[in-house]
Amino acid sequence: MAAAATAGGQAIENQLKICGYRSNVDVVALYLARQGLRSIPSLSQFRRLRYLWINNNKIQDLNFLIKNYYLTELYLNNNELTDISGALKHLCSLQILFLHNNELKKLGKTVKELKGMISLQTLSLFQNPLAYDPDYRLYVIYFLPSVQLLDRKLVTQRERELALHLYNPKRTWVMQSIGFGRRVDTSLETMAGSSRCTQPARRPIMTSGHEFGNNTNKVPFENPEDAVLVRAMTRSLMEFSSLDWNKVATCQERRLENKAEEPFQKLTVQFR
Repeated sequence: MAAAATAGGQAIENQLKICGYRSNVDVVALYLARQGLRSIPSLSQFRRLRYLWINNNKIQDLNFLIKNYYLTELYLNNNELTDISGALKHLCSLQILFLHNNELKKLGKTVKELKGMISLQTLSLFQNPLAYDPDYRLYVIYFLPSVQLLDRKLVTQRERELALHLYNPKRTWVMQSIGFGRRVDTSLETMAGSSRCTQPARRPIMTSGHEFGNNTNKVPFENPEDAVLVRAMTRSLMEFSSLDWNKVATCQERRLENKAEEPFQKLTVQFR
């Protein structure tokens, strides 16, 4: 183990010399690929590291990335990783992540680790055991919506719709059924018939000579709460109507069947 750590440290020193970095703060990229490394010492001293190539080695854990928050590109493909839990979730700036050709088996656990990467646009997970899950691609697309290129293939709008339908069918139904919405002005009194309150509504009392617009400096209501009630009674409602478009015949269907269209059922919901 000590020899492996020494090999990793030596590889880092060689790269620093090749690139001519004068201090750790200057290090923004490290190329440690194809060197047969089994482990790498902590890279926490390179706080501004943005690009890291560790592909084509024999890496089995990622503990060395604990403080590299600035990473935007990380190449971990062709290694021996079996689990990435707790190793990558802090890398919120990642835009490109290659993890293909490893030994990652648990799809849900792997995707959960990447959920916080809101900037992640390119991701590769193919040639891992988890990629053989029948719903693998749609699962990744749904739970990692920022990803635009998955396994070297662009994510299509059709795939996003299928993923939404598979993992959130209720939301799909709502999006397909909402026809239109409008704002309507109504009084609270119109809701009195459907109210469960058994107490009679108190009407605001406006004393004589205290009407609005008479240019007096008096309070227009005996009780200030009445003014609030009057304003509340003129609040607007938001009204949404929805229907099942699958049951509405198209123009072509109406022409072919040559019969009157059956009335469709529309559901209208009002809320404040």
